[in-house]
Amino acid sequence: MSLNPVPFWFLRHGETDWNAEGRSQGQTDIPLNEIGMLQAERAARALVGQGIVTIVSSPLSRARVTAEVVAKALNLPIGALDPELMEVAFGEQEGQPMGDWYDDWIRGDFTPEGCEPFADLRARTARAINRATALPGPVLVVAHGALFRAFRYEAGLEPNVRTPNALPLWCEPNGNGWRLNPADLSG
Repeated sequence: MSLNPVPFWFLRHGETDWNAEGRSQGQTDIPLNEIGMLQAERAARALVGQGIVTIVSSPLSRARVTAEVVAKALNLPIGALDPELMEVAFGEQEGQPMGDWYDDWIRGDFTPEGCEPFADLRARTARAINRATALPGPVLVVAHGALFRAFRYEAGLEPNVRTPNALPLWCEPNGNGWRLNPADLSG
């Protein structure tokens, strides 16, 4: 499925204890930690004045709370909680240290027991991003790291790149692909 050629903001949730410990979270609903809350507040400040009119979030609490912090700063409601924006189900890898199996998973050569295949994640990511970008924009999508890897793959970018927690990224089609520009967090 191709992506709507519509620019949007993407924000990975703030840090959780499992992020700090290097553990795969998947769909286990781990809350933001204190650093994650501070990161969400910093991201919210960076997104003020960016013209965002719609916020769509994963329903998992780490993303939803990040979206709520931003929504409050922007004086906007969260427009939708989209279950297809949830993090990948990592199966037996949930709660385990992040492994070196990601490249094989992305290529489709290996899928851990109970884990959602990367091709399935790519398909639902494209559906969810397309639903979000069909709403009045600019849209902010608040979601997860592996989901953003799937977006990167669909956008023709190197997929296996770790996205920092709570770094707003302006995702913009540029004719022959997509360009990602981080927001300025220094303010």
